[in-house]
Amino acid sequence: MREWNYATNLHQRSSPNERAGMSERELLAAAQFACDRQIWDRCINTSERTKTETDFDQRFPMPFRDAVVKRAQGINLDPAYVYGLIRQESRFIMDARSGVGASGLMQVMPATARWTAKKIGLEGFTADQINDRDTNITIGTAYLKLALDDLGGSMAMAAAAYNAGPGRPRIWRGQNGSPTLDAAIWAENVPFGETHDYVKKVLSNTTNYAAILTGQPQSLKARLGTVGPRDAALPEVNKDLP
Repeated sequence: MREWNYATNLHQRSSPNERAGMSERELLAAAQFACDRQIWDRCINTSERTKTETDFDQRFPMPFRDAVVKRAQGINLDPAYVYGLIRQESRFIMDARSGVGASGLMQVMPATARWTAKKIGLEGFTADQINDRDTNITIGTAYLKLALDDLGGSMAMAAAAYNAGPGRPRIWRGQNGSPTLDAAIWAENVPFGETHDYVKKVLSNTTNYAAILTGQPQSLKARLGTVGPRDAALPEVNKDLP
């Protein structure tokens, strides 16, 4: 009963103005309470309220680590990139559902899930499996890898494709004769405000998760790379990516 009362009190004090009245120590304690109970969105959201004290593990938790890392490495995808995207998409809520119908940890749309399942030979897939943790990770990571391959390995463009569809970053990268830009500059010029913000946050998350997973300092700029027109000499892949 004490746990329930504490959780209820935390919920009642969850608005920004009310949380502003909590000390840094209280915020971190409240965040840890949520982390310990695997309420990951509350864990992250509350920990992010601190200004002078930071708990990195609270802000960048890694639930389902075995499943995420195994699947990502199995298809040659950076696990840090997957974690960076999941944190932005769902904050690790397995049954999260968006207003447009995207579902699960990696917020997969039903039509995209069906296309991806067929593409990777996932037999027997049905739409009601989207919220299954392992199925969602399998389909979400597969789609992200297909987008990454389609866009020349650019994490920035693949993140944009995941958010806004692949057709838009294919246009935004420019045509023959367009300059090659640092991806950070390219992201700043993405015309969709939501996608612009999404790309920055996913790659920032990715850099932090890479530091956790490798134990080594990471460079956001190096991870972003550059963005320019597609090399016409290279074959196009995954042109049918939805």
